[in-house]
Amino acid sequence: MEQYKKEFIEFMVESDVLKFGDFTLKSGRKSPFFMNAGAYVTGSQLMRLGEYYAAAIYENYGGDFDVLFGPAYKGIPLSVAACIAFSKLYGKEIRYCSNRKELKDHGDSGILLGSKLKDGDRVVIIEDVTTSGKSIEETFPILKACANVEIVGLMVSLNRMEVGLGGKMGALDEIRETYGFPANAIVTMEEVTEHLYNRSCNGKIVIDDTLKAAIDEYYKEYGMKL
Repeated sequence: MEQYKKEFIEFMVESDVLKFGDFTLKSGRKSPFFMNAGAYVTGSQLMRLGEYYAAAIYENYGGDFDVLFGPAYKGIPLSVAACIAFSKLYGKEIRYCSNRKELKDHGDSGILLGSKLKDGDRVVIIEDVTTSGKSIEETFPILKACANVEIVGLMVSLNRMEVGLGGKMGALDEIRETYGFPANAIVTMEEVTEHLYNRSCNGKIVIDDTLKAAIDEYYKEYGMKL
């Protein structure tokens, strides 16, 4: 496994972003682990996070795109942090854009926050995690309704490696097949499990035998093979 992936996994744990226990996800699934990008709250955390995203985006999609779109609400700081990092690391100005949950009818009106979308814009969508693909089901129509944009791809920080809404293939694979654009992650849950199993991180063993068994059981029901 690449060193930057190991560092990113430990960064998620140390930032209290990746947690282990009993959680109910947006999809309704009961999961032994949960990722909450809203827990990145300090300047140094957001700076590092933006750089991890920018590097992964550049590695997978290059720099030939115009806008980073972060779906509300958690995608807003992700898109801002990654835009700043992209400018710093690669010297290219990328615009950030997000959607509002509620339509604004005065001042800076409309459904978009940040940059407006224009016909021909090449857009990378940035999210924290995709469990079932439900969030893209909501985001894709918003983008297409605002302008005739091209979706270059999706970047998430963690691929949970679970089946999508159709129940037959992984969520990221299902997004590729359904919408026709690539979907990638900085790390996969397989890599997380491999790196943290019986390994000390932040002063404690994060994934012990009991938790590993719970993760294995979860993937028997919802996952791609771990």
